[in-house]
Amino acid sequence: MEYRILGRTGLRVSEIGLGTWAIGGPAMLGDRPIGWGKTDDATSLRTLAACLDLGINFIDTADVYGKGHSEELIGRAFKGQRHRVIIATKVGNRDTPERGWFKDFSRQWVTQAVEASLRRLQTDYIDLYQLHSPDRDFQYTPEVFDVFEDLKRAGKIRFYGVSVGPWEHGLSVIETGRGDTLQVLFNVLQRDAASGLFPVAEQHNIGIIVRVPLASGFLTGKYTADTRFPPDDHRSVSYPPERIREIVARVERLKVLARQWGKPLAQLALQYCLSYSAVSTVIAGAKTPEQLRQNAAASDGRLLTPEQIRALESAAG
Repeated sequence: MEYRILGRTGLRVSEIGLGTWAIGGPAMLGDRPIGWGKTDDATSLRTLAACLDLGINFIDTADVYGKGHSEELIGRAFKGQRHRVIIATKVGNRDTPERGWFKDFSRQWVTQAVEASLRRLQTDYIDLYQLHSPDRDFQYTPEVFDVFEDLKRAGKIRFYGVSVGPWEHGLSVIETGRGDTLQVLFNVLQRDAASGLFPVAEQHNIGIIVRVPLASGFLTGKYTADTRFPPDDHRSVSYPPERIREIVARVERLKVLARQWGKPLAQLALQYCLSYSAVSTVIAGAKTPEQLRQNAAASDGRLLTPEQIRALESAAG
């Protein structure tokens, strides 16, 4: 496993991190599924434990994953070994009987939510606390982050950042002069952040955490145009049939290159993300230890060549 510095935090993080959305299990926000289908806690705990054997030290979660269950599993898995992992979690999603699902980044909610996350994680500090995908019309001002500065001074968190929705929000965050990291959607099929955000983040020493690097599993190459997801999997809503067909057609072209180069497509997809110097870590999801091992193998110290990058981008369309 290779390691990189997470921007101005100075944290030394594994190039391949573990995204733990899936292991939270099925859950709903309002009337919308937000999980990835059924999971098995025993398998999830083995997957988390395998991180230490593989050199993966960056674990990303959120209080909303499984309505807190993902955080609970992390707390169980690393009890007594907290010093060996860097834990990032997120805040901002609420679901109440009166209002349903809504975004809340108020001081009152953040100070309540951080305590709940600390309890579930069985720790007295969070390495990286992130706003969780504010809405498109969210207004970033320095004052938004005052509560995070207070949590930092209190020792509840070490650093903070934003998991942005549109990548353009990352530019707004940087303009405030606050925050240490940005988590952004990026993969070989969705590349806009590379030219629009990455150079600015690198200039300001903001650590970039890449999420959805495998395009919700499509870049593993295991799905077909006829794939349909079960109702408790958020992709049953996020990926209607016409979108699945379009994505699979693009992935089929990438699979040709993977066969030519003798590499699993998923590893190529992760190495593509790591080929950008602005990227500190790539958080790929894994439900099993074997999936985690396959992801970890992408960090082998060999970056893709510029020719390979151009070929992948051309095939992806």
